[in-house]
Amino acid sequence: MATDWLGSIVSINCGDSLGVYQGRVSAVDQISQTISLTRPFHNGVKCLVPEVTFRAGDITELKILEIPGPGENQHFGDLHQTELGHSGVGYQVGINQNGTGKLVKKPTSSSSAPQNIPKRTDMKSQDVAISPQQQQCSKSYVDRHTESLSQSKSFRRRHNSWSSSSRHPNQATPKKSGLKNGQMKNKDDECFGDDIEEIPDTDFDFEGNLALFDKAAVFEEIDTYERRSGTRSRGIPNERPTRYRHDENILESEPIVYRRITVPHNVSKEFCTDSGLVVPSVSYELHKKLLSVAEKHGLTLERRLEMTGVCASQMALTLLGGPNRLNPKNVHQRPTVALLCGPHVKGAQGISCGRHLANHDVQVILFLPNFVKMLESITNELSLFSKTQGQQVSNLKDLPSSPVDLVINCLDCPENAFLRDQPWYKAAVAWANRNRAPVLSIDPPVHEGEQGIDAKWSLALGLPLPLGERAGRVYLCDIGLPQQVFQEVGISYHSPFGCKFVIPLHSA
Repeated sequence: MATDWLGSIVSINCGDSLGVYQGRVSAVDQISQTISLTRPFHNGVKCLVPEVTFRAGDITELKILEIPGPGENQHFGDLHQTELGHSGVGYQVGINQNGTGKLVKKPTSSSSAPQNIPKRTDMKSQDVAISPQQQQCSKSYVDRHTESLSQSKSFRRRHNSWSSSSRHPNQATPKKSGLKNGQMKNKDDECFGDDIEEIPDTDFDFEGNLALFDKAAVFEEIDTYERRSGTRSRGIPNERPTRYRHDENILESEPIVYRRITVPHNVSKEFCTDSGLVVPSVSYELHKKLLSVAEKHGLTLERRLEMTGVCASQMALTLLGGPNRLNPKNVHQRPTVALLCGPHVKGAQGISCGRHLANHDVQVILFLPNFVKMLESITNELSLFSKTQGQQVSNLKDLPSSPVDLVINCLDCPENAFLRDQPWYKAAVAWANRNRAPVLSIDPPVHEGEQGIDAKWSLALGLPLPLGERAGRVYLCDIGLPQQVFQEVGISYHSPFGCKFVIPLHSA
C-alpha cells in the first residue's frame, strides 16, 4: 500500500518553525512512521541536500499535488537508483526541545562511496515520465502551434503574390544573397546553437581562479625588468605619487628659510606668521632707535602717524564685520567705536585711526582730556578729525553708557608714566572695563603694569615688543620702514608681510 505513493509529488507543511517542503516521494516507512522526499524545495527554494526525511509527528498537513500513472513507480525507482543510489548521506528533519528544526545526517550502507553529482547532459538519454494530463496539454499545444504555422504560411503566400503583381514591369526582381544569408545563419548557429541542456550547472569559482594569480610576484617581475632595462613606464605599486596643493609649486626650489629676521641682542620672545616665518621681538630702546633713524631719513612723524592710522583703521573695520556689516543695506546698523586717547604721540596715532574710521561711515566717539598745551602732532590730528562726523568729548560722562562695538585704547605711554595717576585716566580705565566691549590696543607698552586695560587684540608697529598675556592676540602692521633703516640699527630684515599690511602673529 505504501509503495503505491512512490513518485507522487507532495507538499508537506511542518508548521511555522520548519516551514513547507515540496518534492517527490522516494520512500515510505510504516514501521518508523517516516516519509522521504527527493529533490526537495523548502519554502520555494531548492534545498542543498538531495533527500529529506520527515517524521509523522513533524507533519502538520500533507497535500498530494500529482499522482503518477500506472507503471511509473517502477520507472521512478530505477531513475532514483540511477541518480541518487550512489549517494552515501541522507538528511532527516527533526524538532529539538526548543521547537526549532534541524537537519540530522542519516548514513546509509555505502557511506564511504564518493558522491556522484548528476549533470544535465545525462538526462538526455533517460526517459521522463509524463502523466496523461500533461500528454493531453502537450497535444493541444502542438495542434494550436501547427494551426498558427499554417495560417502564417498562407498569409506569406498571399503577401508574395500581391507584391509580385504590384511590382513595376521594369523593376528588377531582387536577388537573394544565399551566401550571405548562409554565413549569417552559420554565425547565429555558432553563437546560439548550443543546446540549453548542455550548459554546466556548476557556478564559476571566482575565489579559486583569483587565488591562482599571484599579484605580488607579477609586480616584482615587472619591477625587475624595468630596473634591468632602465625604463620606468609607471610607478612602483606600493609607492604613492606625491600630491600637491593648489598653492604648491611642483618645480624644485631652494630650501625655505624661515628665520629671515635677526636682531643684535638676545631675544626674549619670538613670534611666527601664518606662513611659518619667525619674527623676533625687540626691546623698547631698540624700537625707539629704529623710529628715530627712520625719521632722520625722511620718514617723518606725520607720515608714520598716517600709516599707523590707515593700518589700525583697516584692522578695526575687519573686527567690526567688514563688508557684511558696512554696506548700504545696513545704514541703520552703523557700528560705534569709542576712542580713548592720551596727550602724547600714542594718542595722536589713535586720533588718526579715528579719522579714517569716521571716513568709512563709522560712528566714532573720541575721548581726549583737556590740557592747556598740546603737542603739535595732536593739534594737527584734531584739526583733521574735526572735519569729519566724529564726536569729540573731554568728559567721561559724555561717553555712552550702553556697550559699544569696539574700544580702541591709546591711553598708555611708557614716557608719560605719571599720567596713570591722574583722575581722568583712572575713570577712563574704569569705564572701559565696565563697558564690556572688546578692546583693541594700538602700540601698547611692554610691561603689563603700564597697561591699565586688558586688550583682546594689540597692534604692533614695524617689529613687535615682548608683550605679555594682557595684550591679547598680537598683530603686526607695516609702517613703511625701509630695509636700510633696519640695517643701520643692526637688524637683518626681510619683510614678513607678503601681500598684506597687517598680519597676525602667533607665539612661537
